Amino acid sequence: MNPAGIGRADTYARVLHALKDDNRLRTLKSRLGIDFTSNDYLALASAPRMKRALLAALEAGTPIGAGGSRLLRGNCEEHEYLEAEAAKFFGAETVLFFGGGYVANFAVLTTLPQRDDLLVLDSFVHASIHEGARAGRAEFRISDHNDPRSVENTIRDWRSQGGVGRVWIVVESVYSMDGDFAPLKDLVEIASRHDAFLMVDEAQATGVYGEQGRGLTAPYERSENLVVIHTCGKALGAAGALVTASTAIRDFMINRCRPFIFATAPSPLMAVGVRDALLILQQEPERQQGLARLVAFTHREMKARGLRCPSESHIVPYIVGDNAQAMQLASAMQARGFDIRGIRPPTVPAGTARLRISLTLNVGEEDVRAMLDALIEQTRGWSR
Repeated sequence: MNPAGIGRADTYARVLHALKDDNRLRTLKSRLGIDFTSNDYLALASAPRMKRALLAALEAGTPIGAGGSRLLRGNCEEHEYLEAEAAKFFGAETVLFFGGGYVANFAVLTTLPQRDDLLVLDSFVHASIHEGARAGRAEFRISDHNDPRSVENTIRDWRSQGGVGRVWIVVESVYSMDGDFAPLKDLVEIASRHDAFLMVDEAQATGVYGEQGRGLTAPYERSENLVVIHTCGKALGAAGALVTASTAIRDFMINRCRPFIFATAPSPLMAVGVRDALLILQQEPERQQGLARLVAFTHREMKARGLRCPSESHIVPYIVGDNAQAMQLASAMQARGFDIRGIRPPTVPAGTARLRISLTLNVGEEDVRAMLDALIEQTRGWSR
């Protein structure tokens, strides 16, 4: 028997009980019903063309696993082909491929900002960005959400207090829980005025916005002070993440980024899948156009039904407020055949528990109408 071990187990149990009492206990659920929750925005994850590309690669001898880090034997021609094609597609100087968006954000923020630097994080950025900031060398401060004035005031305050390093402004182009857009033009101008870097997580925008799905940072690519993360596991239907940056930054990452140096390289098959997804964006514009029509349709239908929607994008938050009520509503919608999940703090601010309704090409207009009708029926009598 190990009394110390038992004590630790009791600690875990107490934490889990506290989460349950606060209606914040997480559990795993299988995918069931009509998809209003995934990030497979362009329905590429199960697209026949993607499957054919991967099968052809397997038959041609592409390995499933890389077998090592990129600096050892894990650097495969599939990785290099993808990075070259992605650089052309996004209009970037260079690209570096990572295993996922979380690790890419963490890798950039624990490698590039230095000890005397400052990170200015939008208050709504993804957890991976907060984790990278906490684990990195630089000081970090939080600016008010989507408020350029707050960003600039934060920089000026830091300078007035003796800050001497480089500033990094870190935002998402489309926020994953609210579906709103970052004021990128203003942030680019602020970064220029203050000789700052701008790091943008395009996870929710890649494939959905910009010409041929190049994202909302496309007009600013090849700026030496811009670093962009394009997640491959959402609209691109695969897995991994592409970091676009200058050659100097890419080379620095290869030499100093521990999550890159010491990690097994991403699957070469995933590199093939991402390459094919980029080709689909260029060759099948009807996917991006179809999603845009579905988004516009959904917002019109919500307005016609008197449903408030604080977003203009493919991410539709339905704010409930109370944790228990949000989860009960999610369960009720799932019982009606709609796969919609509840989101609670700390993923979102306290008092803003919600349904996160995701619009993808896995559904059609009739599915949207039926889902909205069910939502109204389930919330009839609520004071909102």
